[in-house]
Amino acid sequence: MTMIKHVFLRGGFALMVAAFPMATLAAEITVYKSAQCGCCKKWVEHMRQNGFEVTAVDVRNLDEIKRKHAVPGHLAACHTSIAGGYVVEGHVPADAVKRLLSERPKVMGIAVPGMPMGSPGMEGDRKDSYEIMSFDTAGETKVFERR
Repeated sequence: MTMIKHVFLRGGFALMVAAFPMATLAAEITVYKSAQCGCCKKWVEHMRQNGFEVTAVDVRNLDEIKRKHAVPGHLAACHTSIAGGYVVEGHVPADAVKRLLSERPKVMGIAVPGMPMGSPGMEGDRKDSYEIMSFDTAGETKVFERR
């Protein structure tokens, strides 16, 4: 990709700033998970492989984290993450998180409820279809994507 350079004049001095395309910058995500959960570790690796800068935090009480970030109970999964001010609950694919961060919809976050087989971190013998749900401050949910 090409780097675009911008020149700003300030007080008679030229100031050059390099602008990198968003796709080349790593998005930061903090993942709250159980230390013993293998599928959470696999999801963290999935996010890293897809360009995210991941901070993994092992916690004893995930319910506390979910309450703090207002994750609706019916959307709960095995880990809760924060990226760009949004909540990302469960085994959400990296490309859906990138879409969320790019489009910036007026929601609190997105979630893959439960632990569907075939979702990132839950790879195995089969791949179940599942929905990625969005949720807002009023607890309203909508389908963000179907997989």
